[in-house]
Amino acid sequence: MNLETKRLILRPWKDSDVESLYKYASNPDVGPIAGWPAHKSIEESRDIIKNVLNGRECYAICMKPDNEAIGCIELKLNSSTYLTERDGECELGYWLGKPFWGNGFMPEAATELLRHGFEDLGMSKIWCGYYDGNDKSKRVQEKLGFKYEWTTENEDVPLLNETRTEHVNSITKEEWLEKMQNR
Repeated sequence: MNLETKRLILRPWKDSDVESLYKYASNPDVGPIAGWPAHKSIEESRDIIKNVLNGRECYAICMKPDNEAIGCIELKLNSSTYLTERDGECELGYWLGKPFWGNGFMPEAATELLRHGFEDLGMSKIWCGYYDGNDKSKRVQEKLGFKYEWTTENEDVPLLNETRTEHVNSITKEEWLEKMQNR
């Protein structure tokens, strides 16, 4: 399934996205702040498309009209998130290539994915987190209307073999509907 916004197409990842994935995910300013290491090779990016970016609700964020993948956004359903075990809840995760930061692309993509989660998938609550220092992710969540839930010190970040402070937020369907009415 493809989802669209004014400037973006959200679509499943394809093998042909490997070069753009590597181009943006190899930047050390992108992955490590989100909890994963920068990609080191095209082969690694190919493996990530095949084995990580293959979730039912995982989408490449693509620019119209060229359809180049510039980031990723996903609703992690209950079997792929530790934030909830409830069927009607999921976790929002995302990243964007550095050349596209500061243009409102992530709030635009995430607004559409929240709509999809609440309206099409019937979610009642969507969770999202960020690590200390990831102010861009924090700001996206604030713009979307997420509300603070808790902070965890010494949270394991296994892909980087370290611990960090993580902040967790959520938005309910009712809160989202209210935010959409007040736009």
